[in-house]
Amino acid sequence: MSRRYNLPIEELRFHAQALRSLKLIDYGEPPSFKGVELTELGMFITNLTTEDEPILAGDLVQTKTGVKPLGQLLKDIRKKVLQMVAEAGSGHLGASMSIVDILAILYFMKMKHDPSNPDWTERDRLILSKGHAAPALYAVLSEAGYFPEEELATLRELDSRLHGHPDTITPGVDVNTGSLGQGLSVAVGMALAAKMDKASYRIYVVLGDGELNEGQVWEAAMTAAHHGLDNIVVIVDRNQYQLTGTTEHVMTMEPVSEKWRAFGWNVMNISGHDVYAVLDALEVCEHTKGRPHVIVAKTTKGKGVSFMEGNRFSRSVPNASQLQQALEELERD
Repeated sequence: MSRRYNLPIEELRFHAQALRSLKLIDYGEPPSFKGVELTELGMFITNLTTEDEPILAGDLVQTKTGVKPLGQLLKDIRKKVLQMVAEAGSGHLGASMSIVDILAILYFMKMKHDPSNPDWTERDRLILSKGHAAPALYAVLSEAGYFPEEELATLRELDSRLHGHPDTITPGVDVNTGSLGQGLSVAVGMALAAKMDKASYRIYVVLGDGELNEGQVWEAAMTAAHHGLDNIVVIVDRNQYQLTGTTEHVMTMEPVSEKWRAFGWNVMNISGHDVYAVLDALEVCEHTKGRPHVIVAKTTKGKGVSFMEGNRFSRSVPNASQLQQALEELERD
């Protein structure tokens, strides 16, 4: 585990001893060590936190309305994305749904940020380079407390702060995006500035896999590796679709990981809907020095609603009946 997660043995031993002192786990005394197992109290606590919410109920996160189980938060965000796009009558629904888990983990479990002070100089930065997925970002920012939930209903309206693509007019948005391929270049500039200022903040970039068609992405990737910008973390939303079809049909992507590795990046491959896998990968990024990091996250476009998964709602908006069906399905799962 120490090698896998690049964590010192002493740190792992400390946490194991802490759990044991709380009588949550037991592993015996030398020379009669046995495998680690939950105690009766540990099993009680585990069952208590997972009984009502089988998926991730034990991972409580702070939102502007109070503490929520992460599983419930993910459902709520997806519902908001559905309602926003349906109300606006336009928007990239599938591309937004595939990154809900990733954005929620970043904002509620990983990034340093302060909704009451969006311009805090020490905040971590998030660049949604695949800017057409803005509804997912807006739903997350609203849950975090950057602006009132009621404002979500103004998506794409004239004079709204919630444009079709991210704009810095929106509290919590660091970079205007939407023209694909440019987000990583901006991140390189931010990361260089952080290094020069000896600042500790990190820059997270969410790229679409179809966006990797853009040559500017690879120019920026080469620059980041040359400068050893280990304060950049790229997450590739590998949902295997782009606007007009599958990524492999439009422009062959594979081998994606090997390409990044050839450019000098620290590369990890995970499921973008496995919360623990995402968190583990982000932890590895924090403890690996000297190279920029890329997490190739396999996701499902339209994730969360069975009849919307794949490319079926790439450019479609749910009608009233479809919206109701989708909301009911999210509530059941």
